[in-house]
This record gives sequence, structure tokens and C-alpha cells, in this order.
Amino acid sequence: MARRGGAGGFRLLHWLALALVLVLADQLTKVLIVGSYALGEGTPVTDFFNILRVHNTGAAFSFLADAGGWQRWMFASLSAGASMVIVYLLHSHAGQRLFCFALTCVLGGAVGNLIDRVVYGYVVDFLDFYVADWHFPAFNLADSAITLGAACLILDELLRVRRAG
Repeated sequence: MARRGGAGGFRLLHWLALALVLVLADQLTKVLIVGSYALGEGTPVTDFFNILRVHNTGAAFSFLADAGGWQRWMFASLSAGASMVIVYLLHSHAGQRLFCFALTCVLGGAVGNLIDRVVYGYVVDFLDFYVADWHFPAFNLADSAITLGAACLILDELLRVRRAG
């Protein structure tokens, strides 16, 4: 059951603080990348990983990246709207730790990428994994947080169904 006020409000502040830490870590890494690399420039790190500055004007896997510019504000609006819904859900379910951890990761990632869209007009990606000539689309810490959050949401639901059954 959801807890409101009192301890629930205190927990909400914990979740929001964690989201802020994720946003700050994401933005710090992006500032370091933008300050150290030109677009397309990179550094090999291992046989399967590079640091590579890439700009993504689209969404996941560069979806709508070549759409002409309107997608910047659409994705920014979606991120802002989703962030508001997530804060409401964190408030409503502040005592559900795995669920709130998942939402907090998604919130931190969404806000991190939202800042990029507003400030730069694109998202700064730089983690480039590959095998031979196959490259996974470059991503950043915000994307990693969103992915972790999505995986935890799935796990939370599986555990909830298991408890109910």
C-alpha cells in the first residue's frame, strides 16, 4: 500500500536526491566529453569499447534523428511530461523500494537527456561498444540509468505477480 506524507515524504526526498545524483553524474561525464573531444573523435579503450563523441538528435537508437528538428521539442516535452508523472508515482508509492528505485533511474536518465536536448539540441552520447565491424549504438550514463530502471520495473512486476500467485 502507498504511504503518504510523513515517512513517505521523507522517502520521496531520498528518491529525488538519488535522481539528482544520476543527473549530475550524467551531466558531468557529458561536459568532460564535450570539453575533450570534437564530434566524431574518440579514444580506443579496449578491443570492444571506445569513448566516442556522438550527437543524437533522435531518441533511442537514433529514432527520428533525421526528422528535421521538430523532434527536439517533441522528445523534450515527452521527457518533461514523463518526469512529472514519475515524481507523482514516487510520491504515491514512496515505500515500494524496487519500484521507486526503477522510477528514480528512469527519472534521472530522462532529466539528464532532457537537459542535453534543451541546451545543445541533441543528446551527447559517448559509450561505444562493438564487436569486429558491428557497433552497438553509442549511449551515455542517462541511457544506462533508463535501461537499468526499465529492467528493474520488469523485475518488480514479475516479483509482484509471483507474490500474488
